[in-house]
Amino acid sequence: MQYPADETQLSIPEAVLLGHALVQRVADSLGIRAFFIKGPASVIQGLRLPKMSVDVDVFVPPVDLEAMLEGLRERGWRQRPVDPDERSFPRHSITVDHPEWPCCIDVHFRFPGMEASSNDCFDVMWANTEVLQLAGQEVRVPSKTLGILILALHALRSSHLPASQQELGFLTDLTERESHAAEILDIATATGSLAAMRPFLEDLVSQPTPVQWPEPSTEWRNRLLSKEPGSARIIAIAQAPLREKPKLLFRAIFPPTEVFLTGNIYADLSFKGRLQLQKTRWTRFLRALPRTVKDLSQLRRRGPAAKSAGQLHR
Repeated sequence: MQYPADETQLSIPEAVLLGHALVQRVADSLGIRAFFIKGPASVIQGLRLPKMSVDVDVFVPPVDLEAMLEGLRERGWRQRPVDPDERSFPRHSITVDHPEWPCCIDVHFRFPGMEASSNDCFDVMWANTEVLQLAGQEVRVPSKTLGILILALHALRSSHLPASQQELGFLTDLTERESHAAEILDIATATGSLAAMRPFLEDLVSQPTPVQWPEPSTEWRNRLLSKEPGSARIIAIAQAPLREKPKLLFRAIFPPTEVFLTGNIYADLSFKGRLQLQKTRWTRFLRALPRTVKDLSQLRRRGPAAKSAGQLHR
């Protein structure tokens, strides 16, 4: 008996659960330490209110990133195009998709806000994972304290959004109720994320000795300021050495093909199609201009030292 294609196609929630099992098996077959962040596991652990996840987020050691990606490629997954401008958009994960799966997989190798070396951060995080059953497969996920840290860092990147404010409020109540603050502080210290976590932790920790809160990195400050993509590009140009500014400005005005494919891998790249894509891109930029100007005004208030901060922290 044959069934219509729409009856056999995976739904997004099904694909996300099965995607966790698939990725865990790929990692196990290659001997890669991997654990899953955010997603359905965080709901099961009580770290998030119920919500539908639309992708799979897996964390691997930086040294094993290419091996993990190759293992997924062998199973039909392909890397999505990304904007090559890493000064404006420092990369922390690689996204892959599959023509027969309705969800993507984000393979993380670092996490914004964690300023220690990527390898050291992974070792600290791996020591704070536990096993959970998902889709009939044992998978590694963060402990509750590490899970709160990761979710809080993720929300703090866009704390101006109502959804992020709601998540931070939920995590704050959970941390107070279950007395996780001291453990979160320890992991934040070990991963170099104290500066980024300060708005979340400062009122939660009770230490005999006051916490020495470090200054956030240029990358983290820029992430908080750049509420629009246009802001990120302009800030990167402002902070770049003089010899790099013309190249960055040219790329901003005449972006490479990958930029047009980030939102739609099937975008029309004919001459006419590119003109339409450019028109859409500039229309979006002009609509966001008031917010961009506001972002840049905050950059000016940070003073000349911040503007000449040079290469972003990697």
